[in-house]
Amino acid sequence: MLKLHVNDEISRLKALVLGTAESCGPTPKPEEAYDPKSLEHIKAGTYPVESDMVAEMEALAKVFEKYGVQVYRPEVLQDCNQIFSRDIAFVIENKLIIANILPDREKEVEAILHVLDEIDDGHILHPPEAVHVEGGDVMPWGDYIFIGTYTGSDYADYITARTNKAAVEYISEQFPHKKVKSFELRKSNTDAKQNALHLDCCFQPLGKGKAILHKNGFLVEEEYQWLVDFFGKDNIFEITSDEMYQMFSNVFSISPEVVISEKNFTRLNEWLREQGFTVEEVPYAEIAKQEGLLRCSTLPLVRE
Repeated sequence: MLKLHVNDEISRLKALVLGTAESCGPTPKPEEAYDPKSLEHIKAGTYPVESDMVAEMEALAKVFEKYGVQVYRPEVLQDCNQIFSRDIAFVIENKLIIANILPDREKEVEAILHVLDEIDDGHILHPPEAVHVEGGDVMPWGDYIFIGTYTGSDYADYITARTNKAAVEYISEQFPHKKVKSFELRKSNTDAKQNALHLDCCFQPLGKGKAILHKNGFLVEEEYQWLVDFFGKDNIFEITSDEMYQMFSNVFSISPEVVISEKNFTRLNEWLREQGFTVEEVPYAEIAKQEGLLRCSTLPLVRE
């Protein structure tokens, strides 16, 4: 049986689910887009093709192989985009929470049943229907759980609003010994540079006490400032709106010292190396066109 264990974003990774780009289906129609960045590329005729995305995911899989990580992959569903495994489930401590995802994507959970079969049923949580939550919004961080949310009365109008107030309350109830800290995120259905789809689109804690942050991703300045104070201004790499759009904050830590990053993130990768990190660079610019990157396509199951 798999002994789930995830307490933060950076401890040495032992096992994860990595999504797949195989058989991801034809380019969606504009009305089928789940986010403004995908919509932009659908309209421009620059939406990524399957062969490029498969190659990018295999480059990522090779990095996990290099570090001895046990990698599970979803069963390949015909014509189904299964790249972003972080959306469908996430682990906090020894519990795996199945996300109540956009209805069109529920079959993605069925594709990881072979993984769920290795987990004790008592360690799998199925939130009630009113709880909307996706793993990109949830970050365990020691004594804390950071959660990105949107609680505006117009929540239902935003396909980009993925985690609601009921989710923050549900996670607080499930982990009463943790400090749950929620952050209101800026949402837009039409402008990718004004849309923080998930918390990991504008914030990422790293090893060595460092973090990546984008101020405009947060609706409430005090909440952004709380993170600045928590990590310390000198420890933060502040990204521009264009860098947020490129998904600079959606890197992924294999350990406190090793970060996987997109190879074109020159400014970030140089800074990471200056801070003493080992940076494993991979090509991921095609997948990024769907407003998701490295953290989005990984579902950590076991960290040390």
